[in-house]
Amino acid sequence: MSLDRLVSPGPLPDDDDPGTALRPSSLDNFVGQATIKERLAIAITAAQERDEPLEHVLFHGPPGLGKTSLAHIIANEMDGKLVTTSGPALEKTADLMGMLTNLQLGDVLFVDEIHRTPRSIEEYLYPAMEDFAVDFILDKGPFAKAIRLPLKRFTLVGATTRAGLLSSPLRDRFGLYFHLDFYTPAELEAIVWRSAGLLGVEIVAEAAAELARRSRGTPRIANRLLRRVRDYAQVKGHAPVSLEVAQASLQLEGVDDEGLDELDRKVLRAIVTRYNGGPVGIEALAATLQEETDTLTDVVEPYLLQQGFLVRTSTGRRATPRAYAHLGVEPPRRVDQQPLPL
Repeated sequence: MSLDRLVSPGPLPDDDDPGTALRPSSLDNFVGQATIKERLAIAITAAQERDEPLEHVLFHGPPGLGKTSLAHIIANEMDGKLVTTSGPALEKTADLMGMLTNLQLGDVLFVDEIHRTPRSIEEYLYPAMEDFAVDFILDKGPFAKAIRLPLKRFTLVGATTRAGLLSSPLRDRFGLYFHLDFYTPAELEAIVWRSAGLLGVEIVAEAAAELARRSRGTPRIANRLLRRVRDYAQVKGHAPVSLEVAQASLQLEGVDDEGLDELDRKVLRAIVTRYNGGPVGIEALAATLQEETDTLTDVVEPYLLQQGFLVRTSTGRRATPRAYAHLGVEPPRRVDQQPLPL
């Protein structure tokens, strides 16, 4: 279930074609992240005026917020070709060398989840990023020779959900750093309107606002919910999409008023009912739910923590009064702990 959740911020297989169609191609069409847009626009314009490639760029933040879209935009704005790969896919030195040597002046190499690049491969990126050259080692032992091959000046765009796992030598070679944060409901509503226009979906203002409110601050989820509502309205013969239709569709999909799905509610229910509100360790919680620990910490917890349904303590996770209220459960009276803020 956790691998194909409708509200998962990570990409799903059915996101590919529609997601590409909905992806903005310029900064003018990119909604949200106003400060990042302004800083990036200044950097791009300055690089164009100097007639040189953009500095290497690192985007970090939760999944689904537009890191890949911004990489496409950089390539479009700089009139370069975008070459896409990911850290785990770079298993052999030859794979990276082939990509680097085929890059032309001004091209953009986008490495998603760059923190998962093997260390042996990462070391070949250092001279490529700093000196625009790669070192080949010919032969072995006493006959080994190093040959430096120059590269065309390119821009490396890295994306990561865990900036803290990047090694210092790699992180220091990026000239531009941008942290993407969750979107506001107003920004998500603008994204819903834009996507609805591209998909040819008629939708009323109340329904667009409802989709934005349940999208967990993530554009990818907003677009995914819009497509599910579109399908529901098409099959049921409702046009335009009204608030009632949007609510009925999302209820059928298991997405509640707070944007939580069944896995989110299972986590809260387990803490509230089986562990008396906590504290409970993440390993015990994962064993109870038969889920991977990484799934809970990387996929489920961030939104629950951000919205105040959970708190982390030194002894484990605890449910807040808001979690009890959402589940319709009376919180226990406890004299051994300080009350949690609402």
